[in-house]
Amino acid sequence: MFETLRTQPPDKIIELMKLYADDPREGKIDLGVGVYKNPDGVTPVMRAIKTAEKRLWEDQTTKAYVGLIGDPAFNDAMVALVMGDAIERAQVASAATPGGTGAVRQAFELARMANPDLRVFVSDPTWPNHLSILKHLKIETVPYRYFDNATGTVDVPGMLADLEQAKPGDIVLLHGCCHNPTGANPGAGHWREIVAVLKQSGATPMIDLAYQGFGDGLEADAAPTRLVATSLPETLIAVSCSKNFGVYRERTGALMAVAQDTDRVAALQDNLAYLNRQNYSFPPDHGARAVTMVLTDPELRADWEAELEDMRTGMLRLREQLAAELRARSGSDRFGFIAEHRGMFSRLGATPDQVQRLRDDHGVYMVGDSRMNIAGLNEKTVPLLAEAIVKAGV
Repeated sequence: MFETLRTQPPDKIIELMKLYADDPREGKIDLGVGVYKNPDGVTPVMRAIKTAEKRLWEDQTTKAYVGLIGDPAFNDAMVALVMGDAIERAQVASAATPGGTGAVRQAFELARMANPDLRVFVSDPTWPNHLSILKHLKIETVPYRYFDNATGTVDVPGMLADLEQAKPGDIVLLHGCCHNPTGANPGAGHWREIVAVLKQSGATPMIDLAYQGFGDGLEADAAPTRLVATSLPETLIAVSCSKNFGVYRERTGALMAVAQDTDRVAALQDNLAYLNRQNYSFPPDHGARAVTMVLTDPELRADWEAELEDMRTGMLRLREQLAAELRARSGSDRFGFIAEHRGMFSRLGATPDQVQRLRDDHGVYMVGDSRMNIAGLNEKTVPLLAEAIVKAGV
């Protein structure tokens, strides 16, 4: 039977990680893999998480399964973190998932159950795994314009024009903040325009919220999601705890389905539980339990928020430093958009040849579309990167 199988195309980011690991040069810079790193190049266990895990180790008396949707306290805490007071808890169905990727997968599955002829409108570009999962599920994708390479900003007119083509039964996939891979985000006024187009089209929004707290702060980063969820009849929200809690390997996430009509919530909740059962039965709990402890303990939460804010502002300082170094070396402000982007990523606008030149000549590793992870830098490597970018002719 297995003679029919063929090898899959290599994952570009995983391939890049191997190339970086095999490079013997001491001055190499890894801007490819999408994880936060501190100035020492370490992805740390956050202080509050470490404390929560210690308490969990001391107090936990069983490793028995949790329910199909995970610990109810985790779902309550995550809904409160994302939605604040914008939506009543009774309007939200929620289930724990294995990371944000699990939430994205379950959201696509749920939407296809509701509409077998589902189309998903996806920003061009988007996180590659969005497209990979949709292809695997054989769900039709429709790209919409998003990023203007010339200016490093969101192509709002193009985006809105393309989204006008959506119709009832379609899903429009949006990044809640810190767009991956570009780092460019719509402004508050643009979000209101997006909501107006969605209202007119009748399409259902799905928000991938993987970086809350990494952009402009926890509340500011949640504002677009809250606007969408309070303005439209139904909204799907896929949430990841990997970045803002640093629990990457614990696979901690949640899928939320918001309905203005509370009569629909019971059926949504039942279907979320059903999908969990079909795909992995009971979701992971260790990371979710630690996150719940952090969010519900005032001391731990204050410490977590303080460390998260340090991470966020540190990335902003790196952006500003890189933009300034590039301005000084290039004699122009054409890279000023880097300071305006938010989150871990920016799309530099380099050609594949220039990206290859950065790798071969300067040991700078970034994804082929020139997405770079700002969190892979520190104060010492920023000038080296700026010099390499100019020398590579970007």
